Amino acid sequence: MPTPSPERGPKLSKADLRRQDLRARLIDIAEACIRAEGLSAIKARDLARQADCAVGAIYNVFSDLNGLTMAVNGRTFQTLGKTVAASVASCPADQPQTELITMSHAYLRFAAENTNLWRALFDLEMSTEMDVPQWYLAELGKLFALIAAPLARIFPDYNRHALELMTRALFSSVHGIVLLGLQKRISGVPLDKIEEMIAVLLTNVTSQPKPHH
Repeated sequence: MPTPSPERGPKLSKADLRRQDLRARLIDIAEACIRAEGLSAIKARDLARQADCAVGAIYNVFSDLNGLTMAVNGRTFQTLGKTVAASVASCPADQPQTELITMSHAYLRFAAENTNLWRALFDLEMSTEMDVPQWYLAELGKLFALIAAPLARIFPDYNRHALELMTRALFSSVHGIVLLGLQKRISGVPLDKIEEMIAVLLTNVTSQPKPHH
């Protein structure tokens, strides 16, 4: 008697398959556009031309262009998170300060090598009324969790709220240094000095931890 084949989900219709294919192609095209020219390159007519579809077909797959950009950003967050996590995979657990500095340098390198995609993570305009997808928040949460882990070892007396506040404060600080440095603003520093500046900041903030009251 033949072995029964494993159960599969409902078979997709040809229309569903075409929709999936168009969605994947639009994400690929939008990612390439953002990488090359930045977020401003996302224009419906240009996307439709490259995808060989009608402009209206884009909105059958995504509610708007923000939705498409968020799909690209989801990919970027995943890649960024994997890059940062890989950078500290071999860091000793008893050196949390080194871990923070190492992952911050990995963040800098990712931003420098993928500047437009990285900028799109933060330049996308979203209203407070917009429902942010849970998967999007989850990817951001993973990034914050990587930062919080060594901070929890440096500040063992911090409660959850204090740890979350410190995590976001350090992320914002490092992000600001990277942003200003890559933009070559007067208040920033040359690219080859940004790593040193990040290390100085993190060392000073975490060298003499004080119990939180």
